[in-house]
Amino acid sequence: MIETREQSGGMDRSAKNSQLQIRVTSADKAAIQRAAHCAGMDMSAYVLSRVLSANSARFLECVAACATTAPPSYALAELNSFLSGLAPQDFRAAVASPPVAKLTPFVANYVAAMVEYGCARSGCSTPGWTREIAPLAAPVFGTTLASLRLHLLTHSPAPFRTRNIFIDATLGERV
Repeated sequence: MIETREQSGGMDRSAKNSQLQIRVTSADKAAIQRAAHCAGMDMSAYVLSRVLSANSARFLECVAACATTAPPSYALAELNSFLSGLAPQDFRAAVASPPVAKLTPFVANYVAAMVEYGCARSGCSTPGWTREIAPLAAPVFGTTLASLRLHLLTHSPAPFRTRNIFIDATLGERV
């Protein structure tokens, strides 16, 4: 049996504010305790490390870097490299959890567009959290050269155009 409990309040979204209880046999509990001890972790940390994928943790890490790096171009490039290297079967699991980092509207839209593009390329469904990010109100172009804007308007990948971001390359590509 699995039970969950959530606490409400003004807590940070990344703070642990929910509890998950599972019923196991005494032997299973002892085995988990031994494995956690051998790994140098408490039981909660051990179970979470086994349940949550390393790719998901890396995705959230890369997105957090986008929030703290100014300008975010190098962090976005790192996220691009990470997502591009995932096998299609690993992509959806890696991006399933919404980012907890506080992102600017531009970075949030850029990350969402990268995820949407990657999901389409991998043939998997797009996670619901991307639909919660409102597109940018004003267009953002990948260059300040006005002569290239028409090219960007017509060649940007659909997920980026939908979010009012006009670029020449996307996931897996470099300019």
